[in-house]
Amino acid sequence: MDAILTLFPRLAMAAGLIASAAFVVFSLGPLRRLGLKPHSPLSTLTWIGVFGVFGILGTYVGDPVQHSYANLRAMSIITAGLFGGPLVGLGAGVVAGAHRILIDIGGFSALPCAIATIVEGLGAGLLARRGPRLSAGLAIIAAMAGESLHMGLVLILSRPLDEAMALVRIIAAPMILLNAAGAGVLTHLIAVLFQLCERRDAHQAHTILALADRTVTHLRHGLTPATAAATARILWQELGVAAVAITDTTCVLAHVGEGADHHRVHEPIRTQATRQVLESGQAVFLRSAKDIGCDHPGCPFTAAILVPLQKGEHVVGSLKLYGTRAHPLDAVFFQLTQGLGRLFSSQLELEDIHRSQELLAQAEIRRLQAQMNPHFLFNALGAVASFCRTDPGRARGLLLDLSQYLRGSIADDRPVVPLSEELERVEAYLAIERARFGDRIHTQFAIDPACRACRIPPLVIQPLVENAIQHGLRHVEAGGVVRVTASMDDAGMRITIEDNGCGMDAATLAAVTTHRTPHHLGLANCDERLRLLYGPTFGLRITSHPGQGTRVEFCIPIGDGDCPETLPTVHHPRKTTFKEVLV
Repeated sequence: MDAILTLFPRLAMAAGLIASAAFVVFSLGPLRRLGLKPHSPLSTLTWIGVFGVFGILGTYVGDPVQHSYANLRAMSIITAGLFGGPLVGLGAGVVAGAHRILIDIGGFSALPCAIATIVEGLGAGLLARRGPRLSAGLAIIAAMAGESLHMGLVLILSRPLDEAMALVRIIAAPMILLNAAGAGVLTHLIAVLFQLCERRDAHQAHTILALADRTVTHLRHGLTPATAAATARILWQELGVAAVAITDTTCVLAHVGEGADHHRVHEPIRTQATRQVLESGQAVFLRSAKDIGCDHPGCPFTAAILVPLQKGEHVVGSLKLYGTRAHPLDAVFFQLTQGLGRLFSSQLELEDIHRSQELLAQAEIRRLQAQMNPHFLFNALGAVASFCRTDPGRARGLLLDLSQYLRGSIADDRPVVPLSEELERVEAYLAIERARFGDRIHTQFAIDPACRACRIPPLVIQPLVENAIQHGLRHVEAGGVVRVTASMDDAGMRITIEDNGCGMDAATLAAVTTHRTPHHLGLANCDERLRLLYGPTFGLRITSHPGQGTRVEFCIPIGDGDCPETLPTVHHPRKTTFKEVLV
């Protein structure tokens, strides 16, 4: 009994030592970054090694008893299984068990002790699959069961039997109870540690996202002095550091906080550390003024975190946080700044991609706008030629109409024009078509006066009117009417072009609306341009019925400045006056 009572305090102190050492080791950054659950061969081997070493430590901190050892291997091996699963538990058990056999610290119970250690690790790992991981209660139960099995194996496998029974009477209670208590404490400490790390990481991620939400609108426009100054001021206010600076590859774009008297905006970069980061593309944490390398004698900075800003593989600038004795920097700031640097680099890359997409969209819009039906041009010239001898005045007027039409189709490079100008171009086109078709073509306009000043993309109405004439009325012997209306509603300015011509059947309409026919290029052209400019929901809406005509409708979203009260006067060689009904 005295031997049993003596073992309890000694093993309890040893258990506390192991738990304290484990807490310190698990607090190390490299191990924390491996994560709670092994997810790669390297992390699995690392955790096997760590827990195996603690299992060996559990042997060495024990007490020699009856040519054997009262030990605390189980508290580490049980925790290994609950922490990392069967593979880590088995691996750590093999490491600690093999050590127990190979070293000469008590021979007759070495084999059952080794077997018990391996079984405990594997069993705890299998148990973790069915119950809550890193549960102190589960660890206590597993350790008590494992050490009870340990005592049974000693009695079964160790000889002579009387010595094995004497050993078990002394070590059974202390080892079962203290290994169980130690496993529970160790498991709980590790769980708390990783919960704290997860909360810290979550807080850090929340901080990064909050800062990103406030800064992303600035960096969306690229890395300029204005965007850098706005971003640096937000970071300085939110992070509470001594100063924040942003540079490009040659000079300081922004510096907010202390040191602004000599780290001046638009001046060349002063510190050697910044130049090294720009050259290497690697983030650094400088913990002394000497490492920062500022040549100003009164520079207050005692620490700095420098992170490169990149576009693809090219470094285009740097983000810098400065610390002083009153505003120190630590590893958390370093990780936070690295995250911000990656986020800002991604935003700068997206800015280039966005700009490229804009340029491509503009090029596509200009290509679509520049398309012209050559048949119309040839027919127009033929109509002019037919009037040159019989009616020279009308031929001259048609030439002026054609000139105005061509100017609107080719020469005008404005992205939007007032609706009134677009309607003038439609009138120029209709004047030529009426010369060709005579009384067969009638047009009606119902234009809300509030719409005339609103801006729309050039050359979107005329192709639709041309389509109505060429495909709707041209094949009707008696001709027909094309009606153009423009009105305002909650969605914007709604424009409709409809005719009472031959119309389309369902198959033709489906081919037109999906751009699968070469005979309605004007419709496809306008639809693509509207979708490119305003979004996929602002394309053409087409309805048609055979023998009843076709209706094409689209909407132009109206924002501030799209409908000015007054517009600059535009001079044309010939200005056509609209009438509400043109015959």
